[in-house]
Amino acid sequence: MDLIFDIFKVDPNNKKPKQGRILISDPFLNDAYFKRSIVFLTEHNENGSVGFVLNKPVEVDIGEILADFPSIDGTLSVGGPVGTDAVHYIHSVGEMIPNSVKVMNNIWWGGDFEVVKQLLREGTLNSNNIRFFVGYSGWQPMQLEREISEDSWVVSELDGSQIMNTRNRESWQAVLNSLGGRYRLWTNFPENPGSN
Repeated sequence: MDLIFDIFKVDPNNKKPKQGRILISDPFLNDAYFKRSIVFLTEHNENGSVGFVLNKPVEVDIGEILADFPSIDGTLSVGGPVGTDAVHYIHSVGEMIPNSVKVMNNIWWGGDFEVVKQLLREGTLNSNNIRFFVGYSGWQPMQLEREISEDSWVVSELDGSQIMNTRNRESWQAVLNSLGGRYRLWTNFPENPGSN
């Protein structure tokens, strides 16, 4: 019988990072931004990678940080440690927002901000079809691949609906549980092992 002695190593058949995939942090990653996080990759190429942490909501209304912004019933999330002086967004309304970048089926990134505000005022956009982030996650060329080889990230996939609805801190456990096997065991690892 083959035993897996190091359950905290990422499966060697782990998917490769690419635009539209997610990164799931290992239980030991103790970074303020990335601890028990799920990051959605909106860009991954020879120039590096860009993504947004999906499961780190903040208790701040977007109208509190952006002047003259329409009210939206939804959460603002911390997207990552880079560019925290700017708001970014992903959405599922496609070309309704000009200059958006298609990331995957049913998910676009960015686009004309004035159109976003107009569509929010009209009620066409709401918390079901747009998500806002303060800051983003970024990696230099080959940096992400190195972190993956060090077992810091599991690469996986979610569909567009899951991307739009993975908003709370418990999502990390739910996504790992859905992968099964050794990853289900990761969810039982205490967040603060020193306190056990």
